[in-house]
Amino acid sequence: MPKAHTSYAEFYKQSIDQPDAFWAEQAKLIDWFEPFTRVCNDDKPPFVHWFEGGKTNLCHNAVDRHLATRGEQAALIYVSSETGVEKTYSFGQLHLEVQRMAASLKAMGVGRGDRVLIYMPMIAEAAFAMLACARIGAIHCVVFGGFASGSLASRIDDALPKVIVSADAGSRSGKVTAYKPLLDEAIRLSSHKPEAVLLVDRGLAAMDMTPGRDLRWSDLRAKYMHAVVACEALDSTAISYTIYTSGTTGKPKGVQRDTGGYAVALAASMRHIFDCNAGETYFSTSDIGWVVGHSYIIYGPLIAGMATIMYEGLPTHGMDGQPNGGIWWSLVEKYKVTAMFSAPTAVRVLKKQDPALLKKYDLSSLRALYLAGEPLDEPTARWISDGLNVPIIDNYWQTETGWPLITIANGVEKKPSKFGSPGIPMYGYRVKIVNELTGDELTGPNEKGVVVIEGPTPPGFMQTIWQDDARFVNTYWKSVPGKMVYSTFDWGIRDEDGYYFILGRTDDVINVAGHRLGTREIEESISGHVSVAEVAVVGVADALKGQVAMAFVVPRDSSVLGDRAAAMKLEGEIMKRVDGDLGAVARPSRVRFVSALPKTRSGKLLRRAIQAVCEGRDAGDLTTLDDPAALQQIRERLLS
Repeated sequence: MPKAHTSYAEFYKQSIDQPDAFWAEQAKLIDWFEPFTRVCNDDKPPFVHWFEGGKTNLCHNAVDRHLATRGEQAALIYVSSETGVEKTYSFGQLHLEVQRMAASLKAMGVGRGDRVLIYMPMIAEAAFAMLACARIGAIHCVVFGGFASGSLASRIDDALPKVIVSADAGSRSGKVTAYKPLLDEAIRLSSHKPEAVLLVDRGLAAMDMTPGRDLRWSDLRAKYMHAVVACEALDSTAISYTIYTSGTTGKPKGVQRDTGGYAVALAASMRHIFDCNAGETYFSTSDIGWVVGHSYIIYGPLIAGMATIMYEGLPTHGMDGQPNGGIWWSLVEKYKVTAMFSAPTAVRVLKKQDPALLKKYDLSSLRALYLAGEPLDEPTARWISDGLNVPIIDNYWQTETGWPLITIANGVEKKPSKFGSPGIPMYGYRVKIVNELTGDELTGPNEKGVVVIEGPTPPGFMQTIWQDDARFVNTYWKSVPGKMVYSTFDWGIRDEDGYYFILGRTDDVINVAGHRLGTREIEESISGHVSVAEVAVVGVADALKGQVAMAFVVPRDSSVLGDRAAAMKLEGEIMKRVDGDLGAVARPSRVRFVSALPKTRSGKLLRRAIQAVCEGRDAGDLTTLDDPAALQQIRERLLS
């Protein structure tokens, strides 16, 4: 562990120069059933095996090891503003529930190495199912609740689950989505058929049960109320789970993660990055369908001995279903949250609420707000920073990395954040910026290139793509000429202080008459206009210039939407601002005003769907879209 006087620069240097010694030290943060004999095996790059010979278990580290010292402490705090349910499970109670779920899965024939697909809303039973899989050595594959049947079927055929765990329905903004019909149709469409389906009945929607296949959780829970199921001693390199990357088209791409390396990476990140301690409370507003939900709703906080809040609902509606833009802040006050993790889009939604809500609640327990999922624009960062008066720490990572790649490690050394930058490379990550055409490293300040990682990748990083090593190598490790490096497929620059700035996807880059422009740069300029609440910029095919930039803006004053003169005036001001900031080449061809931008239910902007609509193409799978009307409005604006 770092000593109090250790600088982050020294800490990082040790992780790069002496990785075996560094990670062997971090491995002391978790329990091992058997000690590892080799820290890092990278004999066959880009594949890496961490802590070979060691045996451990994620569920043991998240639950069982805390029983002796904090069995009565809160572990899982489940809050649903959709149904008005609020329940706290201690570590001891969580331990019992997970064993009941584990016994149920075993009764359905699930064993070590079998796959269990979890298709559930944000309810406590979803956490029980994930932890139960980890407990018995099964591989869980969580699919975002409410995913369309066709998309779910493709994941069933890829994961080949023995059992599927689901529920009658989910709820969003008071609107119930029945899961069972979607699941039944997915199973009908899939070539692979699960042996059994375990269903949680929330009483939200009727379920047609398939005899001989479908089982109710309430029945099995009652049967196994007093079950005792020991944790399996798993190889460190054993697969813990697979998770499909968002926006996947064609054949699903299942990110595969190990057991020991992941446990160590999360334990280290809770201490060094999030600066958290056992007995405190962590609140991540994400969904278990995404990697943030895996790492920082379920496993990370529990491994650290913290209480974790699992929230179902909107940030703008309270427990009574009525509008309440302070619901999240009320939970921070009630449960004395010390670290909060959300997304920039969610903050932009809150930005539209009454600013007095930030002062209404006692937020003194909160030490930092962490944001990830998309670039954090400076105006949003400044607004929430001024409102909360705590560090606002952006962090940049991917489903593939499993934990933050670039951020600030305040648990090692307090360093200032820079608005617009996620921070600096995290320990264990050899981050570089390279020229995408030559592969040459760009070492000067503010030189734009592709952000890459040199191997070996650290613990917690993806092992491979599920059942497709060749695709793993060809997709991630062969895109940069002459070098075997992992490409993030993101543009970035590094300033004179070593802070990185992410400029958007390389595959979303706008190439205007030979000039390559990142969407982030244009969005940053537009979002700085006082009348702009939100903005999305996409590149649209153009016969003359190759591509042109198209901007979609949510104005602060909604009257602009119905006032053509006001809209034209604001469009002109935005054009002039971009001209001044970036030059005429970056000026959008049009700025169109809308009341909302299309986002997933976890708050991520669907830029590719916007681009597809602009180009008259199929927008693809939109089952995670929060508000379908937002995309339809864009279609209408394009015709006006």
